[in-house]
Amino acid sequence: MARKSAQTTADSAFRHELLPLVQAVAEHRLILFVGGGVSQNLGVPDFKTLVHHMASDLGFAGNYSVADYSVVAEAYLVKHAQLGALRSWMDTNWHPSSINIAKSELHNLIVDLDFPVIYTTNYDRWLEKSFEGRRKPLHKVTNTADLTVPADGRTEIIKFHGDLEDDDSLVLTESSYFQRMLFETPLDIRLRSDSLARPLLFVGYSLHDVNTRYLLFRLQELWKNSPHASHRPMSYILMTERNQAQEIVLKSRGVLPIALDERDPGRATTVFLRDLLREVRRLRRRNRRG
Repeated sequence: MARKSAQTTADSAFRHELLPLVQAVAEHRLILFVGGGVSQNLGVPDFKTLVHHMASDLGFAGNYSVADYSVVAEAYLVKHAQLGALRSWMDTNWHPSSINIAKSELHNLIVDLDFPVIYTTNYDRWLEKSFEGRRKPLHKVTNTADLTVPADGRTEIIKFHGDLEDDDSLVLTESSYFQRMLFETPLDIRLRSDSLARPLLFVGYSLHDVNTRYLLFRLQELWKNSPHASHRPMSYILMTERNQAQEIVLKSRGVLPIALDERDPGRATTVFLRDLLREVRRLRRRNRRG
C-alpha cells in the first residue's frame, strides 16, 4: 500500500514504489482517468443533488441516494421520453459563470502533466475548458465518429460517459449503464487497446461507486485472458480513505492504491499531482544530462 501525506509526498516513494508511475508520465505513456471528484473540487453540484432534482421533477417522495441515480434517470426518461430538459439543467448547474477554471490548480496540473490520453466519466466540459484556456491543443472524443479523426499530437479527452453537448452520448440511465457494462462499444474497444499497452492513473473516483469497481474488474479480465498477462503495466488509483478489503482486491487486479492522508479529496489530489509533476520534471532533467 502506497501511503502518503497530502502535505508533502515522500520523495522516497516516488523514487521507489512509484518510480514506474513517474517514468510513465515522463515518457508520455501514462493514461489519466478523471472522475467526479475532480469536478466537485470546483464546487459544482454532486450526484446527490442530481438525484434529488430528478426525483423532485418526477414527484417522488422519499430519500433517494447517489446509488439510485441511474434508475431514477431511467424513470425520468420513461416519463419524458427524452433527456433534453435534464441535460439542460445539468449543463446550467454544472457550468456556473462564477467558476474561473484558470484558477483551478488541479486542472492546471492535469494540463501541465501532458497526458497523451485522458478518459473521463464526467459529463461537464471543465477539462476541455482548462486546455482551451491554456491554449493546449485537444481532441474531444464522445462518439464513434470522433474516433476516426487523428489526434495529430493533441491530447485526446475521451468522454467515456458522454458529453452534455450530445444527449445521445450520455451514459446516465440504468439501461445505458447496462449497455456500457457489456464493454462492446467502439469506445470500450478503444479503452481495451489503450489499457493493454499503457498504465492508467485514476483520480477523483470513489470505490463506493460500483461502476468504478466494475471497470477495474473488466480491465483485469482482459489481461487475465491474455497470454502476455505477465507484461501488464501497473495501474494506480488515488484513495482518500482507507479500505483494507478494497486494497487487497485492487492489488489482485493489478491496481496499486495510493492512500492520501487528507480529508479534502480535492486538496489531496492537487498535492499529489503537484508532487508528481515535480518528480517528472526532475527525472527529465536528469535524463537530459545523461
